[in-house]
Amino acid sequence: MLDQLAAATSPNPLVPNWTEVIVGAIGFFIVFFALWKVLLPRITTVLDERTEKIEGGLQKAAEMQAEASRTLEQYQAQLAEARHEAARLRQEASEQGAGIIAEMREQAQTEARRITEAAQAQIAADRQQAFASLRAEVGSLSVQLASKIVGESLDDEARQSRVVDRFLSELEASQSQASGARTSS
Repeated sequence: MLDQLAAATSPNPLVPNWTEVIVGAIGFFIVFFALWKVLLPRITTVLDERTEKIEGGLQKAAEMQAEASRTLEQYQAQLAEARHEAARLRQEASEQGAGIIAEMREQAQTEARRITEAAQAQIAADRQQAFASLRAEVGSLSVQLASKIVGESLDDEARQSRVVDRFLSELEASQSQASGARTSS
C-alpha cells in the first residue's frame, strides 16, 4: 500500500509540470526575443556584408579578368605592329644597303675609268716624250753618221735640222708603206 500511496503522490515522469512548462516557455520567449532583436540583426548584417564582399570580390575578379584580356589583346596588337615595323625597317635597310652597294660600285667604276684615262694620258705623254728624246738622239746620231759619210762637217743647225727631218720623214714613210703592205696581206 505504501507503494501505491507513493505512486499516487509522485508525479508521472512523462507528464510535465505545468508551472515549469509556463516558466520555461516565458524564459524561451525572452531569450528568443532578445536573440531576435539583438543578435539576429547583427548576424544578418555580418552575413550581408560577407555576401557583398564575396559578390564584390567576384565582380572585381571578373573586371580584372576582362581588363587583363583587354591588356593582353593590346600587347598582342602592339607586338604584331612592332613585328611589322621591324620587317619594314629590315626591308628598308636591305634596300638602302643595295643602293649604297650600287652607288659604291658605280663610284669605283668611275674612279677606275678616271685612273685608267689618267694612266693612258700619262703613257701617251711618256711616249711623246720618249719619241721626242729618241728623235733628238736619232737626229744627233744621223748627223754624226752623215758627217762621216759625206766627209764634211754638218755643224750648222739649220742644215742638221733639215737632214734629220728629211731622214725621219723617209723613215716614217717607209714604215707606213711596210705596215700598209702587212695589213693588205
